[in-house]
Parts: sequence; C-alpha cells; structure tokens
Amino acid sequence: MLHHVLTDLFDPANIFGAMTYGVVLFLLALGAGRGINALARHSQTHLSDLTALRFVTQLLKVLIFTLALIVYTRVIPALHELGTTLLTGVSVMGVVIGLAAQATLGNLIAGFSLVMYRPFHVGDEVLVTTPKGAVSGVVKNLSLGYTMLQDREGQQIIVPNSVMSSTVIILVHARQTLTSPP
Repeated sequence: MLHHVLTDLFDPANIFGAMTYGVVLFLLALGAGRGINALARHSQTHLSDLTALRFVTQLLKVLIFTLALIVYTRVIPALHELGTTLLTGVSVMGVVIGLAAQATLGNLIAGFSLVMYRPFHVGDEVLVTTPKGAVSGVVKNLSLGYTMLQDREGQQIIVPNSVMSSTVIILVHARQTLTSPP
C-alpha cells in the first residue's frame, strides 16, 4: 500500500506525481530567487548605483521561474505538446513585442550600457543638446530608461537613454569623489 502511494506520488504521468513535481520545482525556483535576493542585498553595500543590480536581479528571477516552468513541461508527459506549443507562441510573441517596442527596448539597452560603462555619474554636470539647444544640467537620476537632469533654473530635463548614449555629451564638472590618502 505505502509502496503504491509513493510510486503514485513520484510518477509524473498521474495527477499526484505532476502536482508533486510542480510543488518541488516551484519551491526550488522560490529558493533560488531568495538566494539571488540575498546575494543582491550583500552586493549592494559595495555599489554606489543600484540600478544595474536591481535590473540583473529581476532578470535572473524571471529566468529562474521560466526555466522551472520549461523543466516542468518537459518532465510531465501530458504537457510535452503544450510545452512545445507555448515555446513556439512565446517565440512569435517575442518577435512581435520586440518590433513594437523598439524605442523602449533601445532605451533599456542604452540605459544598461550607460550603467555599465559609466561615462558620467549622478551629481556630474553635463552639457547635452535638447530641442531648446545646448543645455547644462546636473545628473539627478540615471535609470534604465531615462536620465534626469536639473538645469540651473531648477527645470527637470528628462532625456531618453538612447539619446544619451548616441550623442556627444560634454562633462562640464565631475562630482567630487572621496579618495583615501596615499
């Protein structure tokens, strides 16, 4: 009797086994997500700008849960065909969304590039070209989509990162950084 119950519990071909595998894979993905959060919390004490860390953390968590779902559809025999159909649908949807969101994705990738290469930092004064002409402003915030500047009159200038990464930016005045004595 106990042997039959355990066999059914770990047999992916029946409902109890499918549920067992679903719960186990969900708990593994949840644990991995929490591990990534803990690693991110530990790493943020060493970083001055947390934008890239937050982006990578969220991306990794989405990838982990997506991988768990793919593994689940491959382990459960009844879901093999569904998994293949979902993968095809996601691929087509990815192309459609990519074409529809070219500007947004361009800003996102440019923002990630700005965060990684750091041509300027929060607190730096930069000169950029706007519809009003060349404007000098202090970098107040650098997100993955936009860079926020504040000019001398207190106006906010919001510049898409695709513009910030594709135009010449003059660094007028770099912020003061703390350096330790030699």
